[in-house]
Amino acid sequence: MRILALDTSSRSCSVAVTDAATLLAEITSEDGQSHSRHAMAMVHAALEFAGTDIHGIDGFAFTSGPGSFTGLRIGISTILGLAAATHKPVAGVSGLEALALQAAVPDRIICPMIDAGRKEVYTARYRWINGVLAAESDARVLPPNLAVQGLDAPAVFTGNGARTYRAVLREFLGADACFAPDGQGVLRAATIAAIARRRFDAHDEDDIYHFKPLYIRKSDAKIPEGGGQVADS
Repeated sequence: MRILALDTSSRSCSVAVTDAATLLAEITSEDGQSHSRHAMAMVHAALEFAGTDIHGIDGFAFTSGPGSFTGLRIGISTILGLAAATHKPVAGVSGLEALALQAAVPDRIICPMIDAGRKEVYTARYRWINGVLAAESDARVLPPNLAVQGLDAPAVFTGNGARTYRAVLREFLGADACFAPDGQGVLRAATIAAIARRRFDAHDEDDIYHFKPLYIRKSDAKIPEGGGQVADS
């Protein structure tokens, strides 16, 4: 199954095309430019590198949240529009789950953190259990010092939120605060595609006409029925 995945949930933007376990093309940029300016250009470039076009894609994947409201709306509306035009299935993936998967540490709590602004982070806790990544908490948004409450063992932090608040986390946890390499903390579309593939294999797809992003915070954003452009009420 050939999947095109797109992440625009934070400062970085990533597009990947995968086929089974093979990565055919991936483009990731953390230059901070508006995703609305270059997301589709990156999609077209990834398809060209992969040697296919939009009609050669069997399913689409995207980051469903949490993250930047504007970024999420751009990525989700782009993918839902492509899926509606090609009549192919879609699957949304938690960016926190994807970051935890990229950390790949089997013996510690993994705490992905996405910078939420307002001196807060989106975060959750994960752990590898019998070779499977399992969530140990729901996604939340809160200040980083509160995000570490209850941690009584070494933990691995990853994501741009962990990078932003590294000093705060070390202040509260000391040597128990470990950090994934910076390269692992940038969300990759290939990871989104890998998680989406498991959903597709289980025939677990999202309804493009009734999809709701995982904002966590309240938002006035609405994705109109049928995908396409997103409007704020």
